[in-house]
Amino acid sequence: MASSMFDTVLVANRGEIAVRIIRTLRGLGVTSVAVHTASDAGARHVRDADLALEIPGYLDGEAIVAAARASGAQAVHPGYGFLAENAAFARRCAEAGLAFVGPPPDAIDAMGDKIRAKATVSAAGVPVVPGGAEPGDSLEEWTDFPALIKPSAGGGGKGMVLVRAASELPAALESARRTARAAFGDGTLLIERYVADPRHIEIQVLADAHGNTVHLGERECSLQRRHQKIVEEAPSPFVTEETRAAMGAAAVEAARAVGYTGAGTVEFIVDGTTGAYHFMEMNTRLQVEHPVTELVTGLDLVELQLRVAAGEPLPFAQDDVRLRGHAVEARVYAEDPARGFLPTGGRILALHEPASGSGVRVDSGVAEGGVVGSEFDPMLAKVIAWAPSREEALRRLDRALAETVLLGVTTNVPFLRGLLVHPAVRAGHLDTGLVERILPDVVPAVETPGDVLAAAALAFHALPQGADPWEVTDGWRVGEPAWTTWRLETRDGVHAVQLRGLPHRGAEVRVLGDAAASGVSASDPALTGEPVVPPVPARIRQDGSRLAVTLAGRTTHYVQARHGDTLWLGRDGAAWAVTRHLIGDPGDRPGAAGAGDGVVRSPMPGTVLVVKAQAGEQVDEGQPLVIVEAMKMEHTVTAPVGGVIAELPVQAGQPVDMDAVLAVVTPAAANPGAGPAVDPAVTGEEG
Repeated sequence: MASSMFDTVLVANRGEIAVRIIRTLRGLGVTSVAVHTASDAGARHVRDADLALEIPGYLDGEAIVAAARASGAQAVHPGYGFLAENAAFARRCAEAGLAFVGPPPDAIDAMGDKIRAKATVSAAGVPVVPGGAEPGDSLEEWTDFPALIKPSAGGGGKGMVLVRAASELPAALESARRTARAAFGDGTLLIERYVADPRHIEIQVLADAHGNTVHLGERECSLQRRHQKIVEEAPSPFVTEETRAAMGAAAVEAARAVGYTGAGTVEFIVDGTTGAYHFMEMNTRLQVEHPVTELVTGLDLVELQLRVAAGEPLPFAQDDVRLRGHAVEARVYAEDPARGFLPTGGRILALHEPASGSGVRVDSGVAEGGVVGSEFDPMLAKVIAWAPSREEALRRLDRALAETVLLGVTTNVPFLRGLLVHPAVRAGHLDTGLVERILPDVVPAVETPGDVLAAAALAFHALPQGADPWEVTDGWRVGEPAWTTWRLETRDGVHAVQLRGLPHRGAEVRVLGDAAASGVSASDPALTGEPVVPPVPARIRQDGSRLAVTLAGRTTHYVQARHGDTLWLGRDGAAWAVTRHLIGDPGDRPGAAGAGDGVVRSPMPGTVLVVKAQAGEQVDEGQPLVIVEAMKMEHTVTAPVGGVIAELPVQAGQPVDMDAVLAVVTPAAANPGAGPAVDPAVTGEEG
């Protein structure tokens, strides 16, 4: 049969999604068209595409259709974001004579509404989780706890809230409904019985317009935080051949029940004790975690999507599908595990990703010099490893993450490495609550290692030397060389490091730590003659972004980047920002104020979503004041002390930077004339 592949395809997405689709289009010899906003003109997906057009926004369907027609594209690939599951957008593409690389609009409608989807697949004989839904049911009267609230129109875990008791239900419904309206434009909710020891296992399905529907096995997606997937793998270490066949057949029936075509994922919640499985939802698009399926099947799912959209039949049958080896994927996010996984941001000063090949694959949407903002999802890249066995795949993925260094933006890479080596993960004993239970074991410490402080001081000290011998900063003086003291600020405080000599020729260095940072002269070994920390010989070699530091005969290699007075150092997947601190008083740095002073700062860059108090109001310690939203995630900021709100300089809709002042609460002890604390339940304010 002659190929009917498109000549030109517009990719209606950005970041790693668009980059990955463009890669397949290039391999097929198809012209790729990217779209971008004005602020995203220099993004990697724009540079990778054959043609790029500016649009007002990535969810502006009319602008995207106009761009597709202007570029001469015959098809639009919506990526795997919101437009991929937007039936109205799919219909608009058809009206404009463009092929939509996805399922029919009616299938999107049927599966996009979780309530309708459950009814549809239940009628087809697929088991579902017991629950209730609006508008027919009053969710406030639900009594079967623990329970899970979900936006009916949602996906990707956004807006899902676990409720353990009836007392938590009203606040949970409010938060879920608000998130559902903001993210999906529909506040309708459903509630389901929470399955004990749940495993999240999904089945990849493919269907063409000629009546052929197959499944490509399962993916284990149980490693999650806040219902957001972190690590996925294929096949699942839990699923047997018999269970795979049964779940695969159920997924195929679910797809057929709505006349599905293209690539889709049927998600199941599985009881980790009994093995019983229940339909959760169907994502009518390609999933972020699809690479693990590609690596164990040898198939390119984006290519198959394109061929089905072009009218071609699937080139294989169910009996032809074989799973080979094991694949594991880790999602690299711009987030700070030590601060509750809040989103981060900034300019990417240096980037080193592992080379693809030898069982390693990197799907990345970032580039050196790019800016990570708060308006998009915090996922930056995916690192995937394949090997003949699961154990080897996990080791290979850990090595690949160790080679991943991103400077300028805090990421979760060290956390991912800690997670992958945890005994429960290694053994495959997974459930959707595991990550939350083992967080203390896998979240990396915030303390900056002494060898990193020493390396930073040496790098700062290695300034270009002039011809005048008096300009050489080696500490020379008559008798013994003098020590130079550097005060270095990191996220865990201000540290004192002393050195003498020239780092590139040979020097001595000693790290004095926090205690000496604010008053190092009082205990300066150069003054007292009583060294409190023995010095070690040191030497550095610099070559652009590479820094080799030798301490006491042991050499460590770093990636380095500078931004003003801040030096970023990265190694083994971790990164540290070290700033030259000249004052020496930890209280002088931004954000260093303690909780007792009543200053409330934004924990992340984002947008003020809701202001739940007002200036002059009496508040209790822990009372919600402001809700900040970034990258589709809400964070409630509470009063650090009881007292009166003296300042509230923000309003709903206002963008804020990390550590921006959101409120100032005058502590009750400093306001003795204040009346008794006001009960929010009495005033009607939300507590």
